Amino acid sequence: MRKRASYIIFTLLLAAIACACSDNLDIKQSYEFQVTHLPVPKKLKVGETAEIRCQLERSGEYENTKYYLRYFQPDGKGELKLDDGTVFLPNDTYELKKEIFRLYYTSQSEDQQVIDIYFSDNFGNEFKLSFTFSNDNADNPSKE
Repeated sequence: MRKRASYIIFTLLLAAIACACSDNLDIKQSYEFQVTHLPVPKKLKVGETAEIRCQLERSGEYENTKYYLRYFQPDGKGELKLDDGTVFLPNDTYELKKEIFRLYYTSQSEDQQVIDIYFSDNFGNEFKLSFTFSNDNADNPSKE
């Protein structure tokens, strides 16, 4: 009887070890995301600032994921900054510290302005937002 009990215990221990060493455990770290925003004005006067209210929306959450922002301005001239006062330089990468944040774009040109904002994470996922602003010259109609 004692011998039989030891075989049963040995078999149970062996089964427990075999189950604990399974290679089928898959921990997902990389999740898709997007950045949503409220409506933004399409016309700006020189010196006028547009507020862009943004929210990072993730399809899943992994604690060690970091998110970054960088922007380009292919047309026009302006300044983009974060709600904490950080002024962004084109093509430099900045870490996003919050999921809900505000960007402020200040027009510095009478020409049409385009800004492309790229959001990325440390797993290579990327999301792009583009904004186009026309000059609002309603106060100064052009003379013909």
